[in-house]
Amino acid sequence: MRHLLTLADLSSEEIGGLLALAEKLKRQHRRGGNRPLLAGQVLAMLFQKPSLRTRVSFEVGMEHLGGHGLYLAPAEVGLGVRESAADVARVLSRYAQGIMARVFKHSDLEIMAAHASVPIINGLSDYDHPCQVMADLLTLREHLGIDFRRQQLVFIGDGYNMANGLLFGASKIGLNIVVATPDAYKPSSEVMARTMEYAEESGARVRWTTDPHEALHEADVVYTDVWTSMGQEAENEVRRRAFRDYQLNAALMKSAPTRVLIMHCLPAHRGEEITDEVADAPNSIVFDQAENRLHAQKAILAWLMGGVKLPGVPQSRVTGSA
Repeated sequence: MRHLLTLADLSSEEIGGLLALAEKLKRQHRRGGNRPLLAGQVLAMLFQKPSLRTRVSFEVGMEHLGGHGLYLAPAEVGLGVRESAADVARVLSRYAQGIMARVFKHSDLEIMAAHASVPIINGLSDYDHPCQVMADLLTLREHLGIDFRRQQLVFIGDGYNMANGLLFGASKIGLNIVVATPDAYKPSSEVMARTMEYAEESGARVRWTTDPHEALHEADVVYTDVWTSMGQEAENEVRRRAFRDYQLNAALMKSAPTRVLIMHCLPAHRGEEITDEVADAPNSIVFDQAENRLHAQKAILAWLMGGVKLPGVPQSRVTGSA
């Protein structure tokens, strides 16, 4: 049984296979609907943090695949307070065929995975946001083509969970990536070490800098995220001062090629990490990303819960067909 806690869990072939499957499911849906690959199955959707895209895309995705998404609000479960993560995983495994959890602590996901008898999917943690990154890579395939080599993604902002996931995903598939953050907010040494290891295998170039202008010089894509994530609200004013030179605005974007694509995982704090002018520019693809959460996650669900074989991954443990 497989889980998806971080993109570091997946091989480059599996990432490519999931993207190909997502493209197939997206085409299929637009041509009349997806096959009921998950008929009769339930995805328990456990939330400690609220989300528009995560809840709607998983619930609608299960509906498209013939199954059902069951929303569990924070107060209903009290993960780690009212009931331990291990017990929650054991109980939900008796009711549902998969568990998606959006949590504060990545360690809770690891505990759940150790005790669950069904797949655990990370809907967001403080370490990674793998479902968002899969949607991002799907969006880039649509705009840049299937071969990411020689393309460069630049992430500007906080070296936190979103940056971690992009580092893992890019380095696995050969997409060059530059991360620009203040020194105090750079990705951890553990994340960078893992990223460099993956990059050595894929041929991707990876680096970190404190200079957002320099980072943008050869960018094909520029990506940002909020400066203050949920759970960090007490640091808001400190972070605003630390990141004030990292806002995606017209002045900073002059350092990038005119063709650069603009990405944001949403929700955006408009006027903080990104201005309206940039977020709504003709080369912004933020809403393509949002849409592709649905299709990328359907591929993940079909693979982990439906046993669908990933294209181009002959050693996959599953044998079904989409």
